[in-house]
Amino acid sequence: MWSQIVEEWPRFATYYNFLFIAKAAGTTLALSALGCVFGSLIGLGLAVCRVTTSRWLAPVRVVALLLTEVFRRVPFLVTLMLCFFAFQATGYDIPLFVVAAVSVTLIAGAFLGEIIRGGFKSVHVNQWEAAAAMNFSLIDTIRLVVLPQAWRIVLPPAFGFFVMFIKDTALASQIGVIELTYVGKVLNNKGFSAALSFGVILLVYFLISYPLSRLGAHLEARLASSRHRRA
Repeated sequence: MWSQIVEEWPRFATYYNFLFIAKAAGTTLALSALGCVFGSLIGLGLAVCRVTTSRWLAPVRVVALLLTEVFRRVPFLVTLMLCFFAFQATGYDIPLFVVAAVSVTLIAGAFLGEIIRGGFKSVHVNQWEAAAAMNFSLIDTIRLVVLPQAWRIVLPPAFGFFVMFIKDTALASQIGVIELTYVGKVLNNKGFSAALSFGVILLVYFLISYPLSRLGAHLEARLASSRHRRA
């Protein structure tokens, strides 16, 4: 295998191949970033809806629960295909990148919504009751009382999800989005061995996800030490 990789490398290591891989890495990063940013915002909205208690907001809670449970339990590929055919049914020429971005955002929103809701639940009920006694609205309670305490609980699993999420964006290649896995297939079809083509793609995925996982571990260690100091 190694001798074959060494033999193919001079043909592989061209400006155009590296440019092709770099553009695909940019697409993977863009999909991941959009999913994380907009998924976090959607997840926060879903989590807030889930912790409301008013009777007249019961339909909102049901919708938030359904969205969370459906997109957490349906495989990413199924969600991707549903979005793909739904956009096709509109009759508009929607770019494939937009279809993939909407899909990853829905998936990320569902998972992050549950992570954020878990963080909300970690705040002692007395804190919620104290805010209610001070006549805080729900938004003020979450903004001023709950989030400053819950983010320490939310960040470690959220970063774990972000790292896993980068790998999941590879499924966007199934609808023709030119991201890293798609490029690996193209290079393999051009005659390069699978070991070289996908080995390089594996290395790029690692270079993208490793700094994020280290940042998550660093934050988790700092948060743990701050909790110990508080204790």
